[in-house]
Amino acid sequence: MTVPLSILDLAIIGKGQTAAESFAGSVAMAQLAERLGYRRIWYAEHHNMGSIASSATSVLIAHIAANTSTIRLGAGGVMLPNHSPLTIAEQFGTLETLHPGRIDLGLGRAPGSDQNTMRALRRDPMAADTFPQDVLELQGYLTGPTRIQGVEATPGKGTNVPLYILGSSLFGAHLAAQLGLPYAFASHFAPNALQDAVAVYRREFKPSEQLQEPYVIAGVNVVAADSAAEAQRLFLEVKRDRVSRFLGGGREFTDAEADLILDSPQGQHIAQMVKYSAVGTPEMVRDYLDEFARHADADELIVAHQSTGTEQRLRSVELVAEAVDASESLLKS
Repeated sequence: MTVPLSILDLAIIGKGQTAAESFAGSVAMAQLAERLGYRRIWYAEHHNMGSIASSATSVLIAHIAANTSTIRLGAGGVMLPNHSPLTIAEQFGTLETLHPGRIDLGLGRAPGSDQNTMRALRRDPMAADTFPQDVLELQGYLTGPTRIQGVEATPGKGTNVPLYILGSSLFGAHLAAQLGLPYAFASHFAPNALQDAVAVYRREFKPSEQLQEPYVIAGVNVVAADSAAEAQRLFLEVKRDRVSRFLGGGREFTDAEADLILDSPQGQHIAQMVKYSAVGTPEMVRDYLDEFARHADADELIVAHQSTGTEQRLRSVELVAEAVDASESLLKS
């Protein structure tokens, strides 16, 4: 590997699992990743999704941070239009104060939910329009000077929590470049604009106090197993699970039904979502990731270990690290 590896932990609640069991799995993954030398772990804000437990993102980060020692932790990301910038500055300022030098704050402008959930969140449907201004307001609370006269974030002010812009389109690329912030592209589920967005970001980048040179993180799915056949079996489980999650409307499909849908035009959307997926033995996954890093022109990869079971995800984390020789700290290059 020529770039560092990080992890996007989706905090999956598997079939028959509770949220508490998902959190225990996230702690185990973070402790394992820390021991193996992964650079960072991020958690994403989702709402009203029965299979994902990371809705209260900052609370989960605090729990993981209290159970680890050195690995960087952060949001990948907080959907800023769901919140006031001051509230997020206070939350992540608190995290940085408790765990100095370990906290990242990735920011997205999508709702992370459906229309009804947006209303339940009391989100203004037009809130995404002020995302660039909200990012700047948040940055002012964390680094100073504040952009709202007489209002400071406590904790928050002076913590300089690093900001990252997340995106799956050219909008985020333009914004990250204009603000001189790192850019993380969600190619693990929205692959189509990856190369165009990265090219725009690198071409338009303007240095800032936080960042002097452009820095790209690209998302990629991983299913590593002891054999290629086992990895393909686990990957099929992942795609079947996505059929129920995104197309089921609350209904669980049988394997046969899910396979029929995957073979249909409707199911091709699921296949497209996981276009960038490293599936196979550790060596196969390592080679794919190395090639993908070049394809994406990425400075860092953030991998989503996609197996549906906790033990399989932990094994995937371990196998990938072994394949790139974490013992010599190649993951931290």
